Amino acid sequence: MKNLSFKNGDQLPIIGLGTWKSKPGEVSQAVYWAIEAGYRHIDCAAVYQNENEVGEGIAKAISEGLVKREELFVTSKLWNNSHKKDQVLPALQKSLSDLKLDYVDLYLIHWPIAFKAGVGFPKDREDFYTYDEVSIAETWVAMQELKEKGLAKHIGVSNFNQDKLKELIKVGGQTPEMNQVEIQPYLPQEGLVKFCEEHGILMTAYSPLGSPDSRAEKHENDPKLLIDPVVKEIAEKHKVGAGQILIAWSIARDIAVIPKSVNQDRIIGNLASAKINLDDHDLMELRDIGVNHRFIDGSFFTGDNSPYESSDLFDQV
Repeated sequence: MKNLSFKNGDQLPIIGLGTWKSKPGEVSQAVYWAIEAGYRHIDCAAVYQNENEVGEGIAKAISEGLVKREELFVTSKLWNNSHKKDQVLPALQKSLSDLKLDYVDLYLIHWPIAFKAGVGFPKDREDFYTYDEVSIAETWVAMQELKEKGLAKHIGVSNFNQDKLKELIKVGGQTPEMNQVEIQPYLPQEGLVKFCEEHGILMTAYSPLGSPDSRAEKHENDPKLLIDPVVKEIAEKHKVGAGQILIAWSIARDIAVIPKSVNQDRIIGNLASAKINLDDHDLMELRDIGVNHRFIDGSFFTGDNSPYESSDLFDQV
C-alpha cells in the first residue's frame, strides 16, 4: 500500500474506507470488514451521523487483536454548526466520544461556511452566519489549538478552494495539512491540485466513483462515470472493475482516495486497486476523457436563502 507522508513523517495510507451515507446498522460491520481486509485509513464525519457505529467497528477490531490503535489513521470533520471558536473543541470531543478514541489522526473543517448552533442543514437565511460574523480564520485558530492539545494529530480542511486556502495560510501558524475535495476524471481539479502541491498540502479525493448513489431527482440526468466508455475500456484492458480503475487513477496522482462501501467483496476489491498500475496511455485517456462535471455541487448551501455563493466553495473555471 502506498502511503502519503505528512511533514513530520506520519504516514497516511492512500486508500481509506469512506463512511458517508453508510446506513445505520451496516457501517460498524463495514469498518470491521475493512480493517480485517487490511484497511488502516477510515474517513468519518460528525454529520454522517454514524460515528458511534464506526467506533464500534474500530473497537471490535482492536479488541480482537486485528489492529492496534496506533496502526489506524482515523479522520473526522467539524460540521458547519460548530465554527465559532468556543464550539470547535466540544465538537471534536463529541466525535471522540462517539468513536471511542482519545484522538483523531486528522480533523478537517468540513465546509468553509458557518451555520448557527444546532442547525444540521439550513432551511432559511437565519440559519446561517456570514463571514463577518464567523470567519474561517476564527475557526482555523481553534483548529490549531486542537492540534496543540494532541486531540488531533493533523488538521486540515475539506471543500476549500484556492482563495479560502490562502485565507487560512495568512492566519499564520499551521498551514492546512490536507484538503479533501471531490476529485474524479470528470473533475480532475488540476489547478487546485497544483496549488496544494506548491504549499505542501496533501489531498484526498471523495466521490471518486462519481457518487452513483446521489443520482436521484435533479441529478438523474448526470453523466455516469462508472459506465463511461473510456473507463470501461481501460478496465477491460486490466481485467478489473471500472471502480477499481477510478481508484487507481487517484493513486497514480498521489491523491488519497476514500471509496465507500458496506459490501464485503467490494470493500476488498477497492483495496485491491492499489495493485493496478495505470500506464501513460491510460492516464492520457482519462485526462482527455472529454466530460466536465461536478457531482457534489454545493447547491444545498447556496441560493436565495444563503449568504454564500458557489465561488465561496469552488474554484471558478
